[in-house]
Amino acid sequence: MESIRSWVKKTLEEIEKKMMENLELKEMIKISAEFTKFKEIDELIDEYFNLLDERELWEQEPGSEDEITKLDSKIEKISNEIIALLLPDDEFRDRNVFLEIRAGTGGEEAALFAGDLLRMYLRYSERMGWSTEIIDESKSDLGGYKEVVVRIKGKNSGTYMKYERGVHRVQRIPVTESGGRIHTSTATVAVLPEMKDVDVYIDPKDIRIDTYRASGAGGQYVNKTESAIRITHIPTGIVVTCQSERSQHQNKEKAMMVLRAKLYELARKEQDEKLSSQRKNQIGSGERSEKIRTYNFPQNRVTDHRINLTIYNLQAVLDGDLDLIIPKLMQYDIEEQLRELGVIQSI
Repeated sequence: MESIRSWVKKTLEEIEKKMMENLELKEMIKISAEFTKFKEIDELIDEYFNLLDERELWEQEPGSEDEITKLDSKIEKISNEIIALLLPDDEFRDRNVFLEIRAGTGGEEAALFAGDLLRMYLRYSERMGWSTEIIDESKSDLGGYKEVVVRIKGKNSGTYMKYERGVHRVQRIPVTESGGRIHTSTATVAVLPEMKDVDVYIDPKDIRIDTYRASGAGGQYVNKTESAIRITHIPTGIVVTCQSERSQHQNKEKAMMVLRAKLYELARKEQDEKLSSQRKNQIGSGERSEKIRTYNFPQNRVTDHRINLTIYNLQAVLDGDLDLIIPKLMQYDIEEQLRELGVIQSI
């Protein structure tokens, strides 16, 4: 934190010098906003070190464990606030997300693995206090998923879930394998930030909306009404479907939300290709072709390849204990971003 403190004070001095220059109104507004932001960071850093000093005094007092615990909680909270202010704006910050899981190579076993991942994320969401809703699904013959789309709502859901984007690989003996041989199968996970009308405009002339009979829960009702919605975005060819609601209007509304998220993701990728490799080097870039994690059943092992993290507690992870992995990914990503910004040399 000392290195961050020095960098922030130096940046404040540079901003103050700029404010003395004869700037245009637009530039002055931008500089003023930067000054306000870095002044807030500077004050938080001072508070952080004051709390550290206070903690040091309490350590000398017998029976002060409760007070030290409270201080540790405050110190961690302020540290997270400082880091959040330092990092560049993130499209996932303060956003709900759409989680899209697709079976990859491996046929029926890949579909079963996609179902395992869905269960893992639903349980993790429950642990985090997020709400989940299946928007669309396509099940396989053995009860797995060829594809499933889930909406995840809750504080910091985007900030945490963005690290799950990429190819997940499983190594185990499939239920369809009679010879007891270990197979490798994959599933692809995409995480898309939820967008609003003002974020992504969709021209009504660019979409085609079709209705069809939903398949799934609902008994005879779903067989008699065409409540499911399919929306095709003609310029890009993107197709989204939704059949989670009995109301055609509600399904259309949710399908449009997914479409906006997909169009935003497409625009982001096009922009990234025009820029340098900076974003692609970040572990949260989440390319669909990037193998990010292996779940090895015979060895009871989960390995995240981005940070060379191996955990020998496979069942805990599949039961939704992603706190074993995601916070470590976040820490690594934050450190890399701060290095790129020149804030720190090392932490």
